[in-house]
Amino acid sequence: MEKKPAKSQRRRSRQDRLLKLIEKNPLLSDEKLAASLGASVSTIRLDRTLLGVPELRERTRSMAQKATSRLRSLKQSEVVGDLLELEPNKWALSVLETKKDMAFRETDMIWDHYIYAQASSIAIAVVEADLVILDSMRGEYKGHARVGDSLVARAKVGVNRDEKYIVSVRTKVGEKEIFVGRFIAAVVSPERPI
Repeated sequence: MEKKPAKSQRRRSRQDRLLKLIEKNPLLSDEKLAASLGASVSTIRLDRTLLGVPELRERTRSMAQKATSRLRSLKQSEVVGDLLELEPNKWALSVLETKKDMAFRETDMIWDHYIYAQASSIAIAVVEADLVILDSMRGEYKGHARVGDSLVARAKVGVNRDEKYIVSVRTKVGEKEIFVGRFIAAVVSPERPI
C-alpha cells in the first residue's frame, strides 16, 4: 500500500509551486492561484502570509512604483494602463483594467483604440530617452476584449540603429493574445530635426 506524503511535505510542495506561479505571473489573483493549485482561497492566503508574499494589490503597487521610477520617455500620467515592470531598452510590462466607459456603444466590447493606446505607450516607455516618437507601426488585432478584462501588454526591444528601436508589443487577455504590434520608436533630440 502506497503511503501518502506527510501533510507538511504536501504544504511545502504547494508553497513551492505557489512561489513559482507568482514569479512567472505576479498578476495572478488568490482565486486563480487556488484554482491552479487545487486548494482553497483561504489556504492560498495563509500560504502567502507564511511565505511573506503580499496580496495582488500590494504586489501590483510595488511593481508599479519600481517601474515608474525608471521611466524617462513619458510621464507616468501619459502611460495608458499601469506600468508594472520596466527594464529600459529591453522590455516592459503594463496592465490596463477595462471599464464600462471604454466599451463600444451599448456593448461590453472594448474600443480598439484603448488596446492600441496601451501598446503604443508601452512601446515609447520602454525606450530610454527624453523624447521618443513612433515612426511607424504594423499590427494585427487577433481577438477582442470585454469590460472587466485585464489587458496585459508586454514590450520587447529588438534592433536599435541610428536612435531607432524596433519594439514588439503583445497584448493578452488571460492566455489569449488579442493584439500584436511592431513599432519603430525614434529618439528625438534638439539637434536632430523631426
